[in-house]
Amino acid sequence: MRTGIGRRRFLAASMALAGIAGMPALAFAQASPGAGQFIESLADKAVAALTDKNTPREERVRRFRVLLHDHFAIEIIARWVLGRHWTAASADERAEYLRLFEDLIVYSYVDRFTEYAGERLEVVKSLVVEGNDTMVYSTIVRANQPEPVEVDWRVRQRDGKFKIVDVMVKGISMGVTQRQEFASVLSRNGNSMSAFLSELRERVKKGA
Repeated sequence: MRTGIGRRRFLAASMALAGIAGMPALAFAQASPGAGQFIESLADKAVAALTDKNTPREERVRRFRVLLHDHFAIEIIARWVLGRHWTAASADERAEYLRLFEDLIVYSYVDRFTEYAGERLEVVKSLVVEGNDTMVYSTIVRANQPEPVEVDWRVRQRDGKFKIVDVMVKGISMGVTQRQEFASVLSRNGNSMSAFLSELRERVKKGA
């Protein structure tokens, strides 16, 4: 059953938000409407908070951070994307990496919401997978585009709250893509965490 959201809209690539932890598919169970409603709510809030071009960028950045923390398991995502290098990093390196990872997401995506052009999200179905995870299948319907964009969300429930741990656009995990990119940067720098953090600092500085 397709659930329309009426005027609930958002920009597909922006809502994928960069680097979300990819996880293997598991056996499906009964539908979970709560997770679908959680994604619908995120779409509503993103449009309301981030698409007004007259809102100062500093305020849009602040609002984006709030949405990120409220709806995404940001530390789980960041650790998964870094992979085995997280274990090898020192406590100070981990702390700086988490800060830079969040900043990279915020500065990379916040301005894309000003390109919003009436896209709307439609939740198609929600299916529970093993444990506390639910897959929410949705499409992004774009004006003057005949084919909708498929965006699937892996949502985890913990302590009565939902958090997004994975986003797939057209079947491709954004987390896997980001993990591969970070691995390439580390390899190019001899797996030096110091050099990797230096490159992240430069990326954040350019986006700020």
